[in-house]
Amino acid sequence: MAVKLDGAALAVKLKAQIREEAAALTRPPMLAVVLAGEDPPSQIYVRGKERDCAECGIRTQTHRLPAAVSQEELLSLIDRLNRDEDVDGILVQLPLPEGLDFRPVLRALAPEKDVDCFHPLNAGLLALGEPRFLPCTPAGVLELLDAYDIPIRGRHCVIIGRSHLVGRPLAQLFTARDGTVTLCHSRTQDLPALTRQADILVSAAGRAGLVTADMVKPGAAVVDVAMNRAPGGKLTGDVDFPAVEPVAGSLTPVPGGVGPMTRACLLQNVLRAARLRRRR
Repeated sequence: MAVKLDGAALAVKLKAQIREEAAALTRPPMLAVVLAGEDPPSQIYVRGKERDCAECGIRTQTHRLPAAVSQEELLSLIDRLNRDEDVDGILVQLPLPEGLDFRPVLRALAPEKDVDCFHPLNAGLLALGEPRFLPCTPAGVLELLDAYDIPIRGRHCVIIGRSHLVGRPLAQLFTARDGTVTLCHSRTQDLPALTRQADILVSAAGRAGLVTADMVKPGAAVVDVAMNRAPGGKLTGDVDFPAVEPVAGSLTPVPGGVGPMTRACLLQNVLRAARLRRRR
């Protein structure tokens, strides 16, 4: 039976460490959150981030904008937050309302305040192996594997999903840790043949039930990044958890696996941003 990779429990420990380190600064770190529109999941995510920050002694200022906000108004707010010396990190909650282009907004962020690691400069530094920040979800995956002493060096790491948020940066991080990476996607042929080779299998496709027991190498570490809503409203991942649990060596639950780690790693980035900015 697979060992459960308990992200919720590990996140509690990480947040305690962040709280201690934040308290040692001359002033508390500050995260500015930009939320446009009334998207219900986004409202829930932002409230959760506000709670996480409060637990760790990180101040927040949330800018709630109407769905009708213009691109120019949004960019003007970003410019103001970039110049605000009291703000250490900026997070733009996605998706933006229809009619707004997220790309110029993310590119307008000051790279040293881009705690989600979305700015092209930060993505480039990551690709060069010189990251300013680590993308939150990939960083959470690494934290989980390290906490449970699951080695990456020399292991075959198969990732399902090539998004800029998870798959591609995680492939870079695994490679930097001497893993051998196969990055799969919707056009990959014979996906099960590849996943059965994985010592570490990460699924971030957003398709409930995608990963079945016959796709998993016995003893593999299986990390389920996805969060899908079943018809009844239940939260599920990509992995058929009950079927895969007897086969895998270790396995993340959904919820309670990667999600809490993503939020904890965001707080780490805010703390890092505060430290870097105060060294200037």
